[in-house]
Amino acid sequence: GVGAACQEVTLGSFPPTGMALAQRQVAVQEGPLYRTEGSHITLWCKVSGYQGPAEQNFQWSIYLPSAPKREVQIVSTVDPSFPYAIYTQRVRSRGIYVERVQGDAVLLHITELQDRDAGEYECHTPNTDERYFGSYSAKMNLVVIPDSLRVTAVPQTLNKVERDSLELKCEVSKSTAQHSHVSIAWYRQRGSETPVEVISLSRDFVLRAGSAYAQRQATGDIRLDKVGETTSKLTIYNLHPSDQGEFYCEAAEWIQDPDKSWYAMTRKRSQGAIVNVQATDKEFSVRLETEKRTYIVGEPVEFRCTLEAQNVPDRYFSISWAFNSSLIASLGPNAVPVLNNEFAQREALGQLKVAKESDNVFVLKIYRLRLEDSGKYNCRVTEREKTVTGDFIDKESKRPKNIPITVLPLKTSISLEIINNASNVLEGESLRFGCNVRSGFGPHSRFSVAWQLVDKLNRRSEIVRLDREGTLQPGPSYAERSSYGGIQVEQVRPGSFTLEIFNSVKADEGHYECRVAEWTQALDGEWQMVGERHAGTPVSITALEAGFAVTAISRTPGVTYNESFDLQCIIKPHYPSWVPVSVTWRFQPAGSTEFHDLVTFTRDGGVQWGDRYAGFRTRTAIEKAESSNNVRLSISRASDTEAGKYQCVAELWRKNYNSSWTRLADRTSNLLEIRVLRPVTKLQVSKSKRSITLVENRPIPLNCSVKSQTSPDSHFAVLWYVHKPSDADGKLILKTTHSSAFEYGTYAEEEGLRGRLQFERSASGGLFSLTVQRAEVRDSGSYYCHVEEWLLSPNHAWYKLAEEVSGRTEVTIKQPDNRLQVNQTHKNITVLENQWVTLECVVSSRTSPSSQLSVEWYVWRPGHPEKEAVARLSRQSTLRYGDLVALGDLRSRLHLESPSPGLYHLSIQNATVRDSGAYDCRVEEWLLDPSDRWYKRAEDLSGLITLTVKQP
Repeated sequence: GVGAACQEVTLGSFPPTGMALAQRQVAVQEGPLYRTEGSHITLWCKVSGYQGPAEQNFQWSIYLPSAPKREVQIVSTVDPSFPYAIYTQRVRSRGIYVERVQGDAVLLHITELQDRDAGEYECHTPNTDERYFGSYSAKMNLVVIPDSLRVTAVPQTLNKVERDSLELKCEVSKSTAQHSHVSIAWYRQRGSETPVEVISLSRDFVLRAGSAYAQRQATGDIRLDKVGETTSKLTIYNLHPSDQGEFYCEAAEWIQDPDKSWYAMTRKRSQGAIVNVQATDKEFSVRLETEKRTYIVGEPVEFRCTLEAQNVPDRYFSISWAFNSSLIASLGPNAVPVLNNEFAQREALGQLKVAKESDNVFVLKIYRLRLEDSGKYNCRVTEREKTVTGDFIDKESKRPKNIPITVLPLKTSISLEIINNASNVLEGESLRFGCNVRSGFGPHSRFSVAWQLVDKLNRRSEIVRLDREGTLQPGPSYAERSSYGGIQVEQVRPGSFTLEIFNSVKADEGHYECRVAEWTQALDGEWQMVGERHAGTPVSITALEAGFAVTAISRTPGVTYNESFDLQCIIKPHYPSWVPVSVTWRFQPAGSTEFHDLVTFTRDGGVQWGDRYAGFRTRTAIEKAESSNNVRLSISRASDTEAGKYQCVAELWRKNYNSSWTRLADRTSNLLEIRVLRPVTKLQVSKSKRSITLVENRPIPLNCSVKSQTSPDSHFAVLWYVHKPSDADGKLILKTTHSSAFEYGTYAEEEGLRGRLQFERSASGGLFSLTVQRAEVRDSGSYYCHVEEWLLSPNHAWYKLAEEVSGRTEVTIKQPDNRLQVNQTHKNITVLENQWVTLECVVSSRTSPSSQLSVEWYVWRPGHPEKEAVARLSRQSTLRYGDLVALGDLRSRLHLESPSPGLYHLSIQNATVRDSGAYDCRVEEWLLDPSDRWYKRAEDLSGLITLTVKQP
């Protein structure tokens, strides 16, 4: 607890009195002070240098942090109406009051500090001086902080023997933001005695034992150790009997005030541990017990005399039994019984037994009681000591209080038979009992019956009572249940009764008794109970949730698109159909982390679909077995949407007698992961390789053959590539998508192929053709196709199942073969000056009839080192003269002509000696490529024509 004892304030805490001072001076306790919420605190205030009466008055006010300039009046020593409304009740109830220490010094008490008590306190002294001179008030700050000190120890009772060791732990923790210290002390207390300090650790970490334990600490029998950050352990070795009592630890949290003194803000103690220390001496006690005090003739009775002592096997005890203060039997240390008088005879007939059951327990048992056995029974235990001679001498003797028993005469001779429908039933099933009086009752007898239940803890409760008049009275704990018809009692015929308990619960388990009393009517008309008999039968009730488990299974954890799969939710045990069980299938889609309800079979047999996966409902069937609570989930046309983890959750319910429902248990199955797989591809593309060589301008035929496909419904995307030796990878020419759309590749764009490409697909669907029209030499390369097989998923979305690359077609495009030939015949021509001479250049064959030819004539003149160009006729029939002709007069005398295709003449008019030389012609053949560009395909030289011009 927290109290004012945390800090004792004495007059020594005040500044010295200053009556001789010339002016009034008010002083208060220096702040700021930190105090814990809930604690009892005091603040002192003193006035000096005043005039007037020795008993001065004081008024306390506060300035709250929320309104630091507004004065809130708290309490006054002179004016009862001084407190403001928020403090009136606390002042009236003495929660806040002023204690006068002396005439000019007081203490302000706040018995239970609250968080709202934080603020600036002002102590004011009303003026009693002839004139105002000095200070009449003083202020200080009070900060209220939470009480975070926690002191805990395990409450327990420990039974120890002298010289044992004792270990107790105490956990002390705090979370104060301000710097504070903690002191810990262990105490022992007995009843109302003053607690005795065992050992303590001061706030300055000084360890010191209490005066009663100082010597034992010095010998090492008392220790206080730190275990971990917040736990201390007290250890006492060699326990003394005087150590018996309640041990607890007390901790205080200290803070240093501005005046450098330490203040215990809060002090708390733990729960106590009761320590019993049994002295190892010769003390012993005796206890006598029996089951009951009233018996009926013929019933058995057993008296148990229990000896409680230390080291019993090593000591000697004798016991004697007394009936009505007369000795009836005794047992010495050898445990051989000696019986007296008639008890010896009854023992010989097996009607009575005196025995030592164990070292500590002695029994007297009478198997069939007689009326004369009523009386007081007792046992006496005497400790005996064995002498050197082997004889025994009596030491201390003790006996407990007498136990009186009463034996009643047997007045009724009825016998009962109780039957029940089953000794072991399932919770929820009905219990049916029959109780029949079989014999021994008179013709005018009446019966009352009481049905009772003795539960597993041996607690007896009355279910219902039917009196002899037929009035039914339910027991207190069964009244409500009976009002709802949950309990039914009938008297089928005189002496025959039935009890039916509907909708059993686990608490109905136990031993059921039918207690029948026989009543007869006296001459005065009063009914008297002759006697009572009872019979019982045990009933064991298996709780519905016992063994309740749920398992999810599937025979097809992996399925292919459009296939079906089943999930089974198996409920165990096999409950009858009347047991309400709700089953929910939950689903976590692949790639998700959350489960959501898919469908629920409710406890009343209804079906509730979750709203998260509407698509499931169209392809899902749910079925509950008639003979069990197992639920099968069948899903058809499997797709990616149905792939994921499935789990079933079963809830077991019970309908109560008042028609309310109780959920007894819920179980969650294992996870079932269903993988929905795409079909295994059967795609095969022809891998055959071929090589073709074509002359430019011819079409390039390329084929891509799908030899097999996964489904007749397969669609194909075909990508055509060409690979050039200079490139690392193939370049895309054309792509046809699975939806028959065309996309040209960058290669087709860059090389200008778009206008030359033609794509076809055969009617059978497995052959794809690409034709490159007007082939060019640069079209040479390795051609192949990349085929993608596409199928429509069960969710009507196209997906790519597989892809495969064909074999390569090596394409070589070449120019036409060179067939250009010029006549190679050498000729000698001799003419006279001024004659006309004609030189022929004959093209005997050409590569193409559509080709174009250019002809250039050359001459080697005597004395000249190199051949010189004479004239050139281009393929466009343009004439150009060489330097030799252009600079001389030959130009005017020179004629070039082509009288027929392939025949070219060079004519020289008025030949001169300077025109002599060896002439030849060079012919170039030009062809038009597929891109309409002319290129020189070939060239050839004629034979030399040696011309000699002579003077006449």
